[in-house]
Formats: sequence, structure tokens, C-alpha cells
Amino acid sequence: MKQERIHPKTAVWRDRRGIALLMAASLTVMANATISPALPGLEATFSATPNAGMLTRLLVPAPSLSVIFCAPLAGLFADRFGKRGMLLIGVILFILTGSAGLYLPSLPAIFASRLALGVAVALIMTSATALIGDYFTGEQRSNLVALQISARNFGGFLFISLAGYVAAISPRLPFAIYGLAAFFLPLMWVAITEPGKPTPRVTIAASQGHPTWKPLILMLALLQMMTNMIFFVMPTQLPFFFNTQGYDSATMTGSALSVLMLTGGGAALLYARLKRAIGFVGSYALGYALMAGGFMLVGSEANTWLVFIGTAAIGAGYATVSPNFIAIALNLVPERHRGLSGGILTTSIFLGQFLSPLLCTPLISAFGYDAAFYRLALLLGGMAVTAGCVGAAKRLRLSVIK
Repeated sequence: MKQERIHPKTAVWRDRRGIALLMAASLTVMANATISPALPGLEATFSATPNAGMLTRLLVPAPSLSVIFCAPLAGLFADRFGKRGMLLIGVILFILTGSAGLYLPSLPAIFASRLALGVAVALIMTSATALIGDYFTGEQRSNLVALQISARNFGGFLFISLAGYVAAISPRLPFAIYGLAAFFLPLMWVAITEPGKPTPRVTIAASQGHPTWKPLILMLALLQMMTNMIFFVMPTQLPFFFNTQGYDSATMTGSALSVLMLTGGGAALLYARLKRAIGFVGSYALGYALMAGGFMLVGSEANTWLVFIGTAAIGAGYATVSPNFIAIALNLVPERHRGLSGGILTTSIFLGQFLSPLLCTPLISAFGYDAAFYRLALLLGGMAVTAGCVGAAKRLRLSVIK
């Protein structure tokens, strides 16, 4: 069977497979933070449980731990046994484990369900990344990767806002939001097909991959881990930063994270056009420069407006660099290892998120928020300059060849 591909000039959002993969992307963002507004209520509900405070706080990062360990294995299984089945199993498991907090009788049981939810997220993200490489090429692939980032940002804004509303009614109700994935499942079931054997043209272009793809993928994963570790300072440290500044922490954090997600979603929509103009390296330079400027503004503590402008710059910068990782990886790896590459990249995202508070909290304790944010800005600025120099050297080399 030949690999099914749509016409290269057809918009990916007109392909039902693309729509199904965007739905999958919107699910993964709700894995961790959706229940955040319900944490105080859950702690009060299970106050008689030993270590209730600690267990309640661990409900948010628990899925990340499972993803870190399961995603590479999920990638290997996807390459060997198929991606369609893995995606569908992941979505079904997502619905069952995500909504389990509605009825499970104890806090330890809910914690166990959150660990199982991480397995579902690993299956979904890994298989979806590989399917993008199987279904789409060139400009279509770049467009869909960027739309995925937008779907995660806009989906995160919608789901977290909804969770804040229903958590005021009952701390268990946010778990029902995971059940919304059931409405996505029918389209995924029909639209997602197991990719067949590629055509000879596709095989020549993609089957062998880059000669040194293994070390390149590891370097790419390391860079993605560092990027996510820095970016995750925003949701993990902003509440405490606003508290030290004398603001209403809950209100300011909610507003800032909304700005972060909305600007990120909007910036990702421009990615394909931006990549055509300045390429992968230029996108890295611009994105890291925006993030550096954003952390400088947030750390300046000058006024509220500058903090929100800085937050918007960080969201836009992160959304500018994030699509690069998947797009580059799918160009590098052999076709038979796309699942593995998706698993490695998925692990790097969640490992960065997990390490962020562990590494950044001591930095903030030692130097304070303003100095810590300035140091992060300097690091990001160095990354932007490095990317700019690489891009300039590449253009110079091409001009000499011509």
C-alpha cells in the first residue's frame, strides 16, 4: 500500500488527519495543569489523609514522571507495532485515567491515576509526532507542527480557564474535563490510518535519514530540555514572584499565564511563514532573543505592564522555537525510527519541566528573583547570539560557494 499524502498545496487543516492530530495536541496540554485550581479544595477534601498536602501538590507533576520514563519505550513500540493503535489506546487511557479523580475514593488512588495518565500522554505525544512525519512533508509538515503549538496554547487557555470555573463548584469537577477527549475519539478512529509502505520516492528521501542522526537527535533533545526548563520558570515561579511584589498572586498569575498562552498560540501561527523567511537557525535566534528580552522585562520589576509585556515576549519566543525541534527531528531521522525520535523529544520536554523548579529554585534563593531572571536572560541572549552567528556563517559559506 502506498503512503497516502495530500496535495502539497492543500492546507493541512482541510485534511481530517491533520485535524485529528491537532485534537491530540490539545489534549496533552491539559495533562498537568488542568487540576491546579482544584488543589486547595482537594487538600481540604482529603485532609484526614497522611501527608495530604504533599500528595496533593504532587498530583500536578505526577504525569510528567511517567512520561519521562515511558515515552522512549512508547517510541520503540510505535516503530515496531504501529502508531494508529498506540494513539487510540493513548486517548482511551487518557479519558479513563484523567477522569478517574471524579470517583476514586482516596488521594493515593487519585495519585496513581495521575501516574497512569502520564503513560497515556506518552503514547499520544509519541505516536502523534511520528504520524506527522508519516503523513506530511515539507511546508505541510511545518504548518502542522506550528498549528500543534497553537492548539496546545489555545487549548491550555480554554481548559485551564474552564477548570478554574468548575473548581469553584467542586474540587472534583476539573477531572471531568479530561472526559471531553471522548468527543475527539470518533474522528481520530476514522481519520487516523496506519501508514503503509512508502513510495520509492519517499523511501529515497526519508528512509535512511541523516548519516549522524543519532548524536544530532540527542543534541536536539538536550537543547529542547534546556529550553523547556527555562520556559517552565513562568508557571512554577511566577506565583511566588508576584507574592514577593505584593500583588494578588492568584489573580496576577492567572492573568500572566493567560497572556503567555495566548501570545504563544498567536506566534505559532506565524511559524511557517517565518521559517520560509529566515530558516530554522533564524527562528532559533529570534525566539531566544524574544525570551531573553522577556525575562529582562519581568526581572526589571518596573511596573505591572512591563511584566505582562515580558511575559508575552517569553510566550512568543517559546512558540517560535518550539516547532523547530519536531520539524528538524523528522527531517533527520530514518523513517523507521520516527517513533523513537518522537519519544526522545517528548521525554526531553517533560524532563525539562521536572528539572526546572529543582534547578531554578536554588538560583532564586541565592540571588533573588530579579538577578535570577537577568541570568536567565543572559543565557538566552547567548543562545540567540550563537544561533545568529551560525546562521551568518552558513549564509557566508553559501555566498562563497556561489
